[in-house]
Amino acid sequence: MSEGMIVKALSGFYYVDDGRSVTACRARGKHRHARISPLVGDRVRFSPLENGSGALDEILPRKNEFYRPAVANIDLLVVVASQAVPVTDPFLIDRVAAIAQSRGCETLICVNKCDLEPGEALEQIYRQAGFPTVRVSAETGEGIAELRRLLAGKVCAFTGNSGVGKSSILNALETGFNLATGEVSDKLGRGRHTTRHVELFRLSCGALAVDTPGFSSFDVDKMELARKEELQFSFQEFAPYLGGCQFQDCAHVKEKGCAVLSAVKAGEIPATRHQSYIRLYEQAKAIPDWERKDSTP
Repeated sequence: MSEGMIVKALSGFYYVDDGRSVTACRARGKHRHARISPLVGDRVRFSPLENGSGALDEILPRKNEFYRPAVANIDLLVVVASQAVPVTDPFLIDRVAAIAQSRGCETLICVNKCDLEPGEALEQIYRQAGFPTVRVSAETGEGIAELRRLLAGKVCAFTGNSGVGKSSILNALETGFNLATGEVSDKLGRGRHTTRHVELFRLSCGALAVDTPGFSSFDVDKMELARKEELQFSFQEFAPYLGGCQFQDCAHVKEKGCAVLSAVKAGEIPATRHQSYIRLYEQAKAIPDWERKDSTP
């Protein structure tokens, strides 16, 4: 039996890199019966078969997992945004970042297309909120060296709404990738989907990077959120103020004597971040525990 990492999932095959070669594996039936789906990024054990393929025997314990994008064991989630075409709604960034925080995963905000629109206001929001943030242009190469430095040595997933240029950034990071890229639809203001599957690429800076299909607002609504009581911990800039509210069970929405609301009013917490928190809190409140995928151990 050999051990390796799933670097690509496509058409029912899981491509496992053991450090020497990549083996196309099928998952054994026991995974389907246990309702455990192998994910790109999984460390696995597999048995090589005579025909050169393999059988996936065991999925090793995960440090985290995501459903959108469908990846596991991610150190850094790179949320790619744009203030050109398309213009990214900060709420999409905040929801993805909150989910990453709840999964114990770092988040990097990458504002692309800064040759078309600088995106300085968006950068300022997330720097103030405590996120590592970088502005880049996949077209001109601006900021790419800094992004490469921030990715070094980490398992990363690139995500973001369709059309923001995730594949273009990977092409700029690593000469020779030539990943398919698509133009942005003038009618819809969003990208034509060019990434059809999830795949992990090795970068010369020592990072492993996942390019994922873009998501729409509808997809984001399906993403798994923390319970409403736990959501406050997914907004890292709230941390200095938690425990300072008048009421112990403060929801930080409209309560009297709320330290978080006072910080928002004082400009210490970006107002757009708090607005996203309220939207997410209302959404989380509407989801009964039995409906959550993570409601059972």
